[in-house]
Amino acid sequence: MTFPERFSDLPDYAFPRLRKLLSGSAPGGEVIDMTIGEPRHLMPDFVGKILARNVAGFARYPPNDGTPELLGAIGGWLSRRYGVTVDPATQVMALNGTREGLFNAVVALCPERKNGRQPVVLVPNPFYQVYAVAALAVQAEPVYVPATAATGFLPDYAALPAEVLERTAIAFVCSPSNPQGAVADGTYWKTLLELAERHDFHVFADECYSEIHRDTPPPGALEVAQEVGADPERVVIFHSLSKRSNLPGLRSGFVASGPECSARIRKLRAYAGAPLPLPLQRVAEQAWSDEDHVRASLALYRQKYRLADGIFADLPGYRGPEGGFFLWLPVADGEAAALRAYEKAGVRVLPGAYLGRSAGGENPGKGYVRVAMVADLDELQRGLCRLRDCLDVK
Repeated sequence: MTFPERFSDLPDYAFPRLRKLLSGSAPGGEVIDMTIGEPRHLMPDFVGKILARNVAGFARYPPNDGTPELLGAIGGWLSRRYGVTVDPATQVMALNGTREGLFNAVVALCPERKNGRQPVVLVPNPFYQVYAVAALAVQAEPVYVPATAATGFLPDYAALPAEVLERTAIAFVCSPSNPQGAVADGTYWKTLLELAERHDFHVFADECYSEIHRDTPPPGALEVAQEVGADPERVVIFHSLSKRSNLPGLRSGFVASGPECSARIRKLRAYAGAPLPLPLQRVAEQAWSDEDHVRASLALYRQKYRLADGIFADLPGYRGPEGGFFLWLPVADGEAAALRAYEKAGVRVLPGAYLGRSAGGENPGKGYVRVAMVADLDELQRGLCRLRDCLDVK
């Protein structure tokens, strides 16, 4: 059997590419890995206790959509965090990690034709790679839209030609963005919602880093949609406990939208989704209900922002993230910088081009490296200082 042609031009995933890049080199010191966005702050102390109380739940098939208690906890969090009112039973669905949800929502909601032609899925560039793979899976055309310093590191979808917008079925936005750490403000969301209404497409808001930010919590797409009276079916939001609660291994997230979109996603997931085991749903229920552990983790990330701002204060073009836990550092060439950082300092960082795609002959990630600020403060300081001292800047 041959690999489907529409996937033939997919590059290898970022981390195998990095291993290949570094495979012939020796580290120039203690290896400090700053590549993977895996939170290392303490997970909430209630996790083990809840698992122990509910271990018998592993002997039962779990509810595919999420227990009523979990869906209610998510609905309560949306109300407290964003002032958004949803019906948990018809507008919220639990996910086994948001990557699964992002992919399946495209399958469920992207039409086979848009205005009689191949549909378009708009993808910010650089981007979380599942966006493009999901578009290809449904035989839509992924259109990679630069999210660069010139556009505030968010995609300017309104600048696209009308011909593209008329074929657009879905537009992805990540806020705070991975990898650049940019935040979509209320004006950005309102402009995008107006564009979506005018050209009849869905806005997929990947908000997994929403609880990691500097001073002001980022607004949410569903929040702004409610403020301006937009159709809730227009917006599909995705959230996760991986970053918010330092529980990446729990594989727990959710998707929320209007009742019609939610029903279509739920119907597909009944056939193709992997439900979250019942004991893990009980943990997730408590995690969405508790803010103390979120505040403690956020305080640590704010220390990391201050640390990075001080270390890279003299780096030309440095821009500290507004949210999330990645640094997006400008360099002359991302691959060369990543190789040099490993060989000279033992620091592993990710070339920005591995997160982007060449469009119009240019990969907007080429002149950057992504640095994950997930280690403890001491290790992070050592790694950032070593990295600073060996960077070849633009």
